[in-house]
Amino acid sequence: MPPPRTRETALRHRLAELRGPDVPAKALDARALAALAANPGCERRAILDGAGVNKTVLASALGAPSAFGQSQFALTRGNAFEARVKSDGGAELLRLVHEKLDRAAEPPSHAQMPELTAIGPEGRTARTALALREATEAGGWTLLDHPMLALDVAGSPAFLEPDAVVVHPDGSWTVVEIKSFPMLDGSADPAKVGAAARQSAVYVLALEELAARMDPVPRVRHHVLLVCPKDFSNLATASAVDIRKQRAVTARQLARLTRLQDIADALPEGVCFAPELPAEELTAAVEAVPATYAPECLSACELAFHCRERSRTAGAVTSLGRSVRAELGGLSTVEDVLAAARGEAGDPDDPAVAALRRAAELRAEALGSRQGAACH
Repeated sequence: MPPPRTRETALRHRLAELRGPDVPAKALDARALAALAANPGCERRAILDGAGVNKTVLASALGAPSAFGQSQFALTRGNAFEARVKSDGGAELLRLVHEKLDRAAEPPSHAQMPELTAIGPEGRTARTALALREATEAGGWTLLDHPMLALDVAGSPAFLEPDAVVVHPDGSWTVVEIKSFPMLDGSADPAKVGAAARQSAVYVLALEELAARMDPVPRVRHHVLLVCPKDFSNLATASAVDIRKQRAVTARQLARLTRLQDIADALPEGVCFAPELPAEELTAAVEAVPATYAPECLSACELAFHCRERSRTAGAVTSLGRSVRAELGGLSTVEDVLAAARGEAGDPDDPAVAALRRAAELRAEALGSRQGAACH
């Protein structure tokens, strides 16, 4: 007799059905998990990522191919910059960690750089855990180049590969994120820094899971080191980034993924996201899951073009941005907003409706003044 199916096993079976019986699961990476935290209210993204659906392939099958991702030139430039930063045993990288995060410690003149190669992600994860344990006990500077970490996501491990993890002489751990966008006069593009912070928060959560299994428990620092080119040169500069807020948001969103069963149970029977399905059937399956589109999705989600088109067709105010949506209260469509502004609908006591009507009055006065001035 087969063993009884647990709720976790039933969920994995259900997610496999949604993905398609012959479609391999796309493993979650740090970018995908960070993007979940960037738009925590989107059930569509949650169920597609939880089911391991390849959203790039799905977007192409829907007729809205994604432009999301880095160009080959940017990848090549980023790899070259990272190799330069880590050259000479990571001396420059460790100097930046010491300067920005741990000035009280001895300068990292003789750092260890353990070998982390192993067979398969599970083997690399085990080798990384052993290296971190040994480095913590050794009490010196250690640089782990591209370690492999595992993070539990809805009962399944997601394997993650940060650019580097540094072990300090006091046994604490720091995540290092190396990016190819420039840092001009000590600051970088806030949107890109925010994305890097969310991605680093995923690595911090994975390190915390690993640290919790050790005795004593090492401290995982909540300030990560962001390393970028200085101005437009090949020289490296760095900034300490506080990721406590991003870590908290990401942890909440990952906990929300354990409720994927509720999202799946609300879907109609027979829904499937297999890309070989007819376009009409596939579109209906995707539309069966509520989405929360915002312009920020264009830089974080492969389905953004599809969701933007649907949002515009429906006249949803979310297509104007989250800040605009927040100001409009219960007015959810552009048609509702225009009707409220014209005084044709809406509660006059609603602050959003009152503000819209006042704005319409001011606009009418301004246009009237301009027309009057033109006549004279």
